Amino acid sequence: MSNLKGKIALVTGAAGEFGLGRAIAVKLAKEGADVVVNDVVEKPYNLDESEWRGLQDVVSEIKSIGRRSFGLVVDITNADQVAAMIEEIVSKFGRIDILVNNAGSKPGKDRVLAVDLDEKEWDRVIKVNAKGTFLSSQAVARHFIEKRIHGKIINISSVVGKEAMPKYAAYSASKFAIIGLTQALALELAPYQINVNAVCPSLVDTERVTQLVNALTENNEQFKDKYAELIQNRSGLVPLGRLATRTDVANTVSFLASEQSNFLTGLSIPVAGGSMVH
Repeated sequence: MSNLKGKIALVTGAAGEFGLGRAIAVKLAKEGADVVVNDVVEKPYNLDESEWRGLQDVVSEIKSIGRRSFGLVVDITNADQVAAMIEEIVSKFGRIDILVNNAGSKPGKDRVLAVDLDEKEWDRVIKVNAKGTFLSSQAVARHFIEKRIHGKIINISSVVGKEAMPKYAAYSASKFAIIGLTQALALELAPYQINVNAVCPSLVDTERVTQLVNALTENNEQFKDKYAELIQNRSGLVPLGRLATRTDVANTVSFLASEQSNFLTGLSIPVAGGSMVH
C-alpha cells in the first residue's frame, strides 16, 4: 500500500550507508513519496576507501524504486543555506509535504562528564541538533503555511531526550530541546492542520555506534571489545531483547508521515523495545 503517493519529502542527514537517514528516505520512497536527501557533506564519515558514494547512492536507490530524488549538500545550521535548500526543492518538485529532521552531531569529545565538557563541544552538539532542527522546521513550516499544505514534520530525538545518561550532557540536552521544540511547534501549527511529532529511538546499530565506541576508547585494540560490550549491555536492557533496527525507526517515521497519523501531534514516541514506557 502506497500511503505517501504524490507526496514530496525532505530527509536531512541521509548520506550514511548504514544510517537512519538512508533507511527513512528509502522507506518513504517505497511508500510512494518523491524524496530529497540532504547532508552536510556528500560522503560522510571520511570513508575515503569505501565504495559508498553517500548522497549519490541514496538518490540512485530511491530512483531505482521508481521515485524522483536528488541530493543537496547543505549545512542545516546556516539559515541562508536552509532557505536556499527549500527554494530549490520547491523549484524542482513544486512543494514539500514532509520534513524529517534526522541530521545529528557526530559523537566525539562531548561524551564525557559534564564537569569535563569543553564549551566548544557543547556548542557543536547544540548547534547541529537543536538549532539545525529549528531552522529546518521553521523554513518548512513557513512553506506549509504559505501554500496551505497540511504537512508533516517528524523530528528524530532519542530516549536520552526523555531520560538523561551520564556522559551525555550535551547530546541529551539537545535531544530534550528537540522534544520541547516539537511540542511548541505542534501547538503553534495545529490551527493550520500541520502535524509535528518526534521519534525517540534507543540505541540503533548504525555508523554512529562505531563513532560512539571510538569516542569512548583510547586505541584500536580496545575497539572490538568495547563494541561487543556496548551491544551486549544495551541489548540486555531492552525487554524485547535486541537493539532497535533502522527499519523499526523508518517504519515509525513512515506512519507519522502518512494520513493514518492525522490526529496525532506533539508526541515523542519511544522506539525502544519496551525499555521506556512513559
